[in-house]
Amino acid sequence: MREAAISSQQDGYVMGSYCIHALPHSFDWSGRQGHALAGPHCKPSAEIWYAPSQKSHQINLVARRMDQATPKYRSVFISDLHLGSKGAQAEAVAEFLKHNTAERLYLVGDIIDGWRLKKKWHWPQAHTNVVRRILTAAKRGTDVVYIVGNHDEFLRAFLQFKVSFGRIKIRNRAVHMGEDGKRYLVVHGDMFDGMMRSDRKWIMHLGDHAYNLLLWANTKLNTVRRWLNLPYWSLSQALKKKTKRALNHIHNFEAHVADYCRRKGFDGAICGHIHVAEMREIDGIVYMNDGDWVESCTALVEHHDGRWELVQHTPDRMTSSSDIKLQPVAA
Repeated sequence: MREAAISSQQDGYVMGSYCIHALPHSFDWSGRQGHALAGPHCKPSAEIWYAPSQKSHQINLVARRMDQATPKYRSVFISDLHLGSKGAQAEAVAEFLKHNTAERLYLVGDIIDGWRLKKKWHWPQAHTNVVRRILTAAKRGTDVVYIVGNHDEFLRAFLQFKVSFGRIKIRNRAVHMGEDGKRYLVVHGDMFDGMMRSDRKWIMHLGDHAYNLLLWANTKLNTVRRWLNLPYWSLSQALKKKTKRALNHIHNFEAHVADYCRRKGFDGAICGHIHVAEMREIDGIVYMNDGDWVESCTALVEHHDGRWELVQHTPDRMTSSSDIKLQPVAA
């Protein structure tokens, strides 16, 4: 029998049912206590009785919660969505969140691109859909933590008040206890970027303009590639891998993160910021970067058995970390 959330009313009492079978003729309708029906296709303790004062939508809510399957992952980490910028791949983010549920969802910074929005407002419906997906996940019981990054640093002014956006907690950093028993520092990572120093921030803003120009060229290039039935190819990622200065910047960033975790007693770090997905060990410290959703569309996931994996989202499939072409870096 198909499981369903329905309601019926008799003698002033409402019954919310998860799986309805025939009621016995001797059933006592006057009882106010919860009652479970047993049937060949019914789950025990599925029926709940309510007083008329309780709204019928509460019945359906309880039934849906009883019918919820175990989330696909224990934890999901995504960062650098850059909602509000033209480079954001919002449709891909919304699709990923729709099909990949988790007990915990960490938004590891640069979710909203305040730098872009401050210069020019850009917020299409697709970006609103991502926000709705996140809010829906929180409403359905997912523990959502929003870690502030440098592009959404305007939120840091409110951290002292310990504000929350609905059921979404906003933090500067978090500590994640992995199923493997390790303590992981969850932080966007801009604090480890030397370019984010106040006396060098103008360089970062200049680089941001150049990066957005590169993303524009990347979009035009891949439009042509789609016409030719060629797969997606990231121009900016290719330049990062071939430019020695960019590689040195990435290596220095990773080393700073690992050194900080070692001094503070963390077993590992989970971050974003540099738009380079990576999983490796640096002198005994587990370093994991979940990538971005502007170029690579990658996420870091923790399985229920404690395994960690980088996954890459494409409109028609998901690829695991073994399929993602990551830049090899010696520890």
